[in-house]
Amino acid sequence: MIKLQEVNKNFHKQQVLHDITFQIKDGSIYGLLGSNGAGKTTLLKIIVGILKQEKGSVQIEGQKVFENTDVKKRMIFIPDSLYFFPHYTIEQMANFYQNIYPSWDQERFVQLREMFGLDIKKKVSQFSKGMRRQVAFWLAFSAMPDILVLDEPFDGLDPVVRRKVKNLLIQDVADREMTVLISSHNLREVEDICDYVGILHKGSILLEKDLDELKADIHKVQVAFRNHVPAALKKDLSILHEEKRGSVRLWIVRGAETEVSKLIESYQPIVYDLLPLTLEEIFVYEMGGAGYNVENILV
Repeated sequence: MIKLQEVNKNFHKQQVLHDITFQIKDGSIYGLLGSNGAGKTTLLKIIVGILKQEKGSVQIEGQKVFENTDVKKRMIFIPDSLYFFPHYTIEQMANFYQNIYPSWDQERFVQLREMFGLDIKKKVSQFSKGMRRQVAFWLAFSAMPDILVLDEPFDGLDPVVRRKVKNLLIQDVADREMTVLISSHNLREVEDICDYVGILHKGSILLEKDLDELKADIHKVQVAFRNHVPAALKKDLSILHEEKRGSVRLWIVRGAETEVSKLIESYQPIVYDLLPLTLEEIFVYEMGGAGYNVENILV
């Protein structure tokens, strides 16, 4: 388990992280979301032990991370800005990883070669940005880490490779209970793979929820009535957002689906539909309801 307790970080006397507290369960995929400049990369570097916090604690399985080589051997960090030794080929980088990570699986490295289709004799620096990111994932999956930390991981990958990488992530979580922390400002990118999500804004956690619970508690409703909308119904519903489309109302409603449906149907609407909501829409209405300008929080 990754556990953060009241983590604070300053740069040049300016506080960039404020009392960050959350935990990530083993074998889960946690999406750390937020706009550029929210503090996500700084927080990731503290979690993997590159930076040290001023206050608070960061622990993995009860052990501190900073300057702890035993813990670091169990995790891999793929940053937004990738770095490889300038003159190393993929094969040489693989040999380097093999010497660093005790869990390196050479057989898997060979198997994944067909999937990525890259020349292992070629220098990594000669590849395009997207191909270098494929190399990073190839090496990471071959090292078989217990914890994989990713900063804007899908940037530069084409749709086909992106899907393959996501499938490998899900496979390793299911088969080995690998723990994944993904930082992104793109909700749509992580929506289909995360178990738990948190929003970081200006160095503070604004919202943190189980994704299934989040989706089960907020709904998009389309309704119409023969005359006017019953005032008692609107009073009893927790409506986060309302739009008028002629005689049809579009509501974003918080509450259990069965209770919401039962209440609306008791007023005998002539039109009633439950429509699917994206994770992005959920956060927009959740954060908007909390009084935040969501357009400035998420891109």
